[in-house]
Amino acid sequence: MPRESYQEQLDTLREDVLYMSEIVLERLRMGLDALARKDEAAAQEVIDGDAEINRMYLDLEGSCIDLFALQQPVAGDLRFIASSFKVITDLERIADLATNLGEYTLQAERDVFPEVDIQGIGDYTVDMVENAMTAYDEEDIDACYAIDERDDNLDDRCERASSVVVRDLIETQLDAGESVEQMMADVSRLLLTIRDLERIGDHAVNISARTLYMVENDDELIY
Repeated sequence: MPRESYQEQLDTLREDVLYMSEIVLERLRMGLDALARKDEAAAQEVIDGDAEINRMYLDLEGSCIDLFALQQPVAGDLRFIASSFKVITDLERIADLATNLGEYTLQAERDVFPEVDIQGIGDYTVDMVENAMTAYDEEDIDACYAIDERDDNLDDRCERASSVVVRDLIETQLDAGESVEQMMADVSRLLLTIRDLERIGDHAVNISARTLYMVENDDELIY
């Protein structure tokens, strides 16, 4: 196959990975907005849209396998293809977590723990994923390290939010005579939401780690 065609395949792979990230980020934002507004129609759209992202993932997986098998890439090209494959895996998992947000929206019956800033934490994770994909596109090493550092802040925010939920449950909610079953369902849903947002941040770090490896052959951020 002509070298020009091979380079076009590499360029197309990068473009397709970035396009997949745009769709995933759109679904993540929609899932957060649906949760905030209890918009069941939007939540269902996020859930239904997961199949499209799965198909996109499989198509890109096939492209990576074809490049490995037919072109036998070496050095920088090999790292780029391998890293891109790992990036789309993280994007697919972020989409799964966005789907979870849609499902939590359908389960929610009312506002609980308004002092927990789920939207703020969610916006922070979206920004991390956006920055991670920009680092991938621009091969920005400094941005990779910055995203890894930001994950510590996200972990702290999620830990504090979880503590608020548990403390409020113990100190006030059950004392008010509320149904234990309903309260535990609400607590479980909110804690799962916080956990999922923290995982999205972890996937953003994974994307940055693979970008660093792709550009510098440096596995420092790969856990």
